[in-house]
Amino acid sequence: MLEAPLVNFLVVGVQKAGTTALYDYLSEEPGVSLSREKETHFFDDESLDWSRPDYARYHRGFEAGAPRLRGEATPIYSYWPNSLERIRAYNPAMRLILLLRDPVARAWSHWRMEFARGVERAPFGWCIREGRQRLFEAEPWGHHREFSYVERGFYGEQAERLYGLFSLTQVLILTSEDLRADPAAALARIRRFLDLPPGAPPRPREAHLGADIDFPSQLTAEDEAFLRGVYRRDQARLRDLTGISFTGP
Repeated sequence: MLEAPLVNFLVVGVQKAGTTALYDYLSEEPGVSLSREKETHFFDDESLDWSRPDYARYHRGFEAGAPRLRGEATPIYSYWPNSLERIRAYNPAMRLILLLRDPVARAWSHWRMEFARGVERAPFGWCIREGRQRLFEAEPWGHHREFSYVERGFYGEQAERLYGLFSLTQVLILTSEDLRADPAAALARIRRFLDLPPGAPPRPREAHLGADIDFPSQLTAEDEAFLRGVYRRDQARLRDLTGISFTGP
């Protein structure tokens, strides 16, 4: 039996799309209680026994007894296999926010982050082509936490999974471009989605702007054209499902 109160909402994706900035904005909302750490990585934890998950462990990441709306932001959830299904089993009434960024710009930003961290040593052009084979040597098969530069950008597939598990009224999809250009309007949409009262316009901010180092690759026109081709069918699916599509960074 689940202990109350349940977590009510999640920012489920995507990585390198402004989820840290969004978490910071939401941390200032008086009606919201966020997890102590931005990313709890609970529903993508493959070490747990998912036939009998320890939700008490999950709840310990939140302020005890907080009467406010509770939420967290772990942007791998929309990509990682079975995460959304585990979320639904935990709370079928969960509300989910999916923040999207142009998939080519997202892949490039992701590679820069992993290279700056020392996780990646190969050039970007190889990673988005031959390097994708590395995912088929990983567990779960076909998925990788670090090297999934291309795969995390299949937003149409992710949106389809979301809508297959949750009702349209439980899902809000925004773009990082909208959040950056007009954070007040984006936050107003989120407040309405979460049934929060109107509030003051937020102070614009940026997060995780990237390390200032000498990267061995540039995002070339050839790389961008290649990725646009890879994403073409999925972008059509995303447009049909959500009305959102990306044609450039």
